[in-house]
Amino acid sequence: MKKLLQSFFNYQSIIYKVFLFVFSCLFIVYLFPKKGQFKYEFRKGETWEYENLVTPFDFVILKTDEEVLLEREQLKKELPTYFNQDKSILKKVEATYSKNFSSYFSFPLNSSRYTEHFEYGLSLIRQIYSTGVLPLNYKHDGGSKVGLIQDRSETEFDFDQLLKPEELLRFIEKRMVSSSFSSYKGQYYNLLFDIISPNLTYDIRFNKQLIEDAYSKLSISRDLILTGSILISKGELVDDENFQELESLKLQYDTRLYTNANIYWILFGYSILVGLTLMMLMLFIYKYRPIIYDNNTKLTFIFCNVLLIIASTITVLNFDSSFLYIVPICILPLILKAFFDARVGLFVHVLTVLLLGFIVPNSFEYIFLQIMAGIVTILSVSELYKRANLFISIGQIISIYLLGYFAFFIIHEGGVQGISLNVLGVFILNGVFTLFVQPLIYLFEKLFNLVSDVSLLELSDTNSSFFKEFSDKAPGTFHHSLQVSNLSESAASAIGANALLTRVGALYHDIGKINNPIYFSENQRGSSSPHNEISPQESAQIIIDHVIKGVEAAKKINLPDRVVDFIRTHHGTSKVYYFYKKQVELNGAAIEEDFTYAGPKPFSKETAILMMADSVEAASKSIKEPTVELLKDFVNKIVNQQLEDQQFMNSNITLAEIEIVKKVFIDKLINIYNLRIEYPE
Repeated sequence: MKKLLQSFFNYQSIIYKVFLFVFSCLFIVYLFPKKGQFKYEFRKGETWEYENLVTPFDFVILKTDEEVLLEREQLKKELPTYFNQDKSILKKVEATYSKNFSSYFSFPLNSSRYTEHFEYGLSLIRQIYSTGVLPLNYKHDGGSKVGLIQDRSETEFDFDQLLKPEELLRFIEKRMVSSSFSSYKGQYYNLLFDIISPNLTYDIRFNKQLIEDAYSKLSISRDLILTGSILISKGELVDDENFQELESLKLQYDTRLYTNANIYWILFGYSILVGLTLMMLMLFIYKYRPIIYDNNTKLTFIFCNVLLIIASTITVLNFDSSFLYIVPICILPLILKAFFDARVGLFVHVLTVLLLGFIVPNSFEYIFLQIMAGIVTILSVSELYKRANLFISIGQIISIYLLGYFAFFIIHEGGVQGISLNVLGVFILNGVFTLFVQPLIYLFEKLFNLVSDVSLLELSDTNSSFFKEFSDKAPGTFHHSLQVSNLSESAASAIGANALLTRVGALYHDIGKINNPIYFSENQRGSSSPHNEISPQESAQIIIDHVIKGVEAAKKINLPDRVVDFIRTHHGTSKVYYFYKKQVELNGAAIEEDFTYAGPKPFSKETAILMMADSVEAASKSIKEPTVELLKDFVNKIVNQQLEDQQFMNSNITLAEIEIVKKVFIDKLINIYNLRIEYPE
């Protein structure tokens, strides 16, 4: 049991990586749709590049959305529209009519003319309400028949028999064409217009149920194709008819395979594809980013982001595939570039898009657009902490989506007719959601103890309380750090490394000297040195210990690991050569390990630049009468010595980049010493 536990602890990192890999595979496969995939890719307007397609089973041709919509519109016009009829309205109108009649007609009360005109007006009212009065400005989109429901009884009329309030005058004129009462048309109209009230209300619930029942009986297919029929031949153009037939076969193929085939084989196939993709991701990180591979927290962070993007996309896809592009996929490379580098961001983005390509409709179009958008994101976004850069990048991403969508649309349709403006809204929403990358970066910093450029910018503030204490206790070291940071930042910018990270690492690289500043030459005043009172071996140990004490100080002020790496590596495995030589002179020999830094060696471009800048800046103080040629020889000598000592063997910096760095250092030192290049006469 003890050996088993010991083995577990020895291999816990590998065990965790295996668990992370297996869990991610199972989670993605679980999210994937549990159905087979139609093995042919086709698009309207393109030629069929496969062999002749023979139908494997009987299937029906489904109607297009446009055909179904037209049939529904036609059916809706054939169905009667039902209204609820309120007969109490008639009694109220008659009572109001009796009360107001004398105000519009000046006949003597109880005269025959009064009675005749009064009764005629009542007859008009009863004619109006014999069918019913519609609500004011009612817009009818139903058929020609209507049904009136009153006290659970139903009466059917033509819609034209119902009165619209705005047509009251025409109704009165039509009734009075040959009537002796026509000279009083105006009075009747004014009176009835004031008192007529709608007695019909549209029955929303009943009509909705009626329409839904009718829709449910509509057939969604229009033809049957038998087994063994040639659906499309090789080289044939996929036109509207063929496209609908292929779409119908694809849909019924997926359904048929899902019900008849062994679902476990489908899951097994998905597992292989997902496993291969994630294996490529693991191998890439292992080979090209060993620092990330060795850090399980960073590895988990990458996998969590991949799973989050896939889960979000599948959720939207299950809801409505027309909103597929609303998912801000480009958040993934933005976040990974903010915490790691562009190469990691792009590689992970491409693999994630390939995984989604297994399940999204029009997979080639989707993969192309998303990869193009990801490349633009990687190339355009620099210094993410600057808000303007993020907005510019999002504008470029939206432009790529729009251009790509437009290109695919005109290829498929052969023109711009029917292009939907709704897609513009989807892509704009995608850009809006991409803005959430900033709060996400802050959240991930807290959850995974990572550091982004935004945090680095805060750490570079030399007016903070820590740097004030640093400049008070070790002013020489503080000034040295500022000079090194300027050199490092310029060199990093010249070779395309992370300039901000390099600057911050340079500012903090010597904080281990803050406790014993007097033992370091830049803080010493006068010719006396405390090293004169101790042995070379003790002096070397004090110098070497500033790296360890720097790491300890960094932990106390919660510096992120990316910055601590600069403290650990800025001397690599070099020797404290001055005291080593002094020990040899005193004793004739010296133990090299006692005068050698523990390392590790620099393992990135940024840490390699700091090592060079630190050595060059510190040694440049010893030059008494600098000249341009002397500075060139001086920089070349120091950097070449570090190359000979293989200090940069673990970093990914090239010899060409080192030459650029040396040139930057020389130019900077020339400016510092205010030298002029002597041109030949």
